[in-house]
Amino acid sequence: MSLLSSYLQSGQFCILVEYLTSLNEVFPVRNQFAGYPAVMTLADRVHSDHDVSPLEASKKYPKDAEKVLHFAGKGRDIQDFERFLAQAKIANIQNLLLLTGDKLKEHQNGNNAVERSRYLESVNAVMAAKKAGGFCIGTAFNPFKYAEAERDAQYLKLHKKIKAGADFIITQLGYDIAALKQARAFLKQHHYAQNILACVMPLSWARAKFMLKHKVAGIVITPHMFKVLADEKEAGLSEQVYLRCALQILICKQLGFAGVDLSACHKPEEQMLLERYIEQYSHLDLDALERLWNQLWKIQSGHEFQPELNYFSRPPSSSQLIKYHHLHLMHDALFDSKVARGLGRFIFKASFWERASAAKTLLKTEYISKHGVVGCESCGQCRLGDTLYICPETCPKGLANGPCGGTSLDRCEFGDRECIHSVKARLAKAVQQTQVLKEKLIPAVPIAVRGSSSWKNWYLAEEA
Repeated sequence: MSLLSSYLQSGQFCILVEYLTSLNEVFPVRNQFAGYPAVMTLADRVHSDHDVSPLEASKKYPKDAEKVLHFAGKGRDIQDFERFLAQAKIANIQNLLLLTGDKLKEHQNGNNAVERSRYLESVNAVMAAKKAGGFCIGTAFNPFKYAEAERDAQYLKLHKKIKAGADFIITQLGYDIAALKQARAFLKQHHYAQNILACVMPLSWARAKFMLKHKVAGIVITPHMFKVLADEKEAGLSEQVYLRCALQILICKQLGFAGVDLSACHKPEEQMLLERYIEQYSHLDLDALERLWNQLWKIQSGHEFQPELNYFSRPPSSSQLIKYHHLHLMHDALFDSKVARGLGRFIFKASFWERASAAKTLLKTEYISKHGVVGCESCGQCRLGDTLYICPETCPKGLANGPCGGTSLDRCEFGDRECIHSVKARLAKAVQQTQVLKEKLIPAVPIAVRGSSSWKNWYLAEEA
């Protein structure tokens, strides 16, 4: 059992301290932070798509240091992850944080099936790590969502991550205590035993400005928050950045979180300042901590951490509902019925389909019949029956099990479309199919299968 596992199982509050692989400097390894056990975490491609891998960076630090390695699925396939797991075992790495990841810096085109980048989503990575065995598996979750369908989609996918085998959960970076309380209450409501940790960061005006300028995915910085930080900067109250972070850590402890993931606090002098504030205010109860937190953020209404909802989320249109019911009937008749399965196996077992010309014609026919209707990209492993007939290939990252954390008020991280998973969440509620989005674990599509006929693969897989 890893040290992190023992902390989580014993209910010992711990602090995961982030080390960036993009920094050339090697910082001292902490095993204590403000009196709490500390574990180092190595982030994956935060500053650049070409950062040193966490596995390689971990070699700079003592072998006996407890480590959590991040693995982001952006631009990676399931085979890449399986190689990583084998290497991690050799290096005696036991703790993993598995992420889908924000978009690659070089990923601009989400529509071109040839040029686009694929993403290994976290659900599939968790499934593979669980199958490999021997790992303490973490996954990320973003509770800071304020459009109903967007929030529903996040929680539906969290069900899947837990079902896939996640041992602990780390939230996205955020400052809305009410959203963190909701995430904690969700686990209790559903009797999930998984521990939850909150990602925290000393938020300065300069960091907030950077996040807003670069539209850092999934992080909410409201105009109110930015003004508070700007006023502090002008008044020379720079240390309040660390006081606020200390308060958030202590609030999370009081709320029953298992720990925090401390981001962007790398320098020893920054850590010392944060430790000093944690120790200074650790005697306060939850009410006192929240009062001080609200004073520092100048909270009055309780909505200061929430973005302005400048649009109305509409229920599925009649055409969307008709399309769903039509495709559902077709799927049942042509793919799920015993007659269809038997006939399909009989047809596609014929050696005729091994001819290149026949295979090419079949693929072209399938593409023409499906692309205009659902956006088919000839993935070779059709998942429409598990995604309410909304093709996951129309997501720029190709995510089938649910959304990434980078959406903003139902808009895709790429900014050019509505998130298909918000569309799915609304549709699922309308047709009473939320259980499908909550429970069905959809396997990753192997690269070798792409570009082949999903029809043929479907019927022959029934025989296998």
